[in-house]
Amino acid sequence: MAGSAFRKPGVEIIPLSKETLQDRVYNQVTELILDGSIVPGEMVTVQSLADAFGVSPMPVREALRRLTAANALTVVSGRSIGIPALSRERLTDLRNVRFEIEAIAAGWASQNRSEADLAIFARDLDSLERANGADDVKAYLRANYTFHFAIYRAAGSETLLKIIKDLWLQISPYFNMLHGSYSTANTYHQQMFAALRDRNEQAVQAAVRGDIDAAFDVLVDLLK
Repeated sequence: MAGSAFRKPGVEIIPLSKETLQDRVYNQVTELILDGSIVPGEMVTVQSLADAFGVSPMPVREALRRLTAANALTVVSGRSIGIPALSRERLTDLRNVRFEIEAIAAGWASQNRSEADLAIFARDLDSLERANGADDVKAYLRANYTFHFAIYRAAGSETLLKIIKDLWLQISPYFNMLHGSYSTANTYHQQMFAALRDRNEQAVQAAVRGDIDAAFDVLVDLLK
C-alpha cells in the first residue's frame, strides 16, 4: 500500500530498475563497438551478449535495436548482428562530417582544458605509444578511443560529445583495418597534445583533420 500514494490517474509509473538495466547494456555494447572489440565481419547474437553480460535477452535485444537504428549495427542473417558494410559514399560522408565536428570539439578543448585534462591526455598518449610499440592492435584501439574522447569531453559540450559518439559508432570498427598506419596516426596525436598544451586552437584542429584524412585515405584504398 505504501506505493499507492504515487499512483495517480493517467500517470504511468515505469520501473526504474528495468530502464537502468537497458541503458547499462546499451552502454556496454556501445563501448564494445567504440573500442574496436566488435570487428567488421564478426557476427554476434543476442544470446551470446546476454550470456556475457549476465542478463536476460530482452535488454540486449533493445540495445541492439537502438544501435541498428543508429546504423552502428545491422542484421547479418537470422538472429546474427554485425558491423554494416562500408561503401565509399558512406565513408566519404562520415569523413566530411567528422572533419568539421571533431575539429570544433578539439578547438573548444584547447581553450577549456584544465591541467588535470592535460595530464589525462599525456597518459593516454603514452598508452598509444606503448601499444604501437608492442604491435598490440586491441590495446591501441582502446587507447585511441580513450585519447580522442578525453579531448572531446574537455570541450565541455554534452551535445557535441553525443554527435561525435554517434559518428564513431559508425566508423570506429573499421579502425581495426588501419593496422600498419598507427605510427602515422600517433604523429598527429603528438601534434594534438602539443597544441592542446599550448592552447593553440588552429593547430589542434589541423592535427585532428590530418588524423581523420590519413585514416580516410587508407580505408579508401582498402575499399578498392
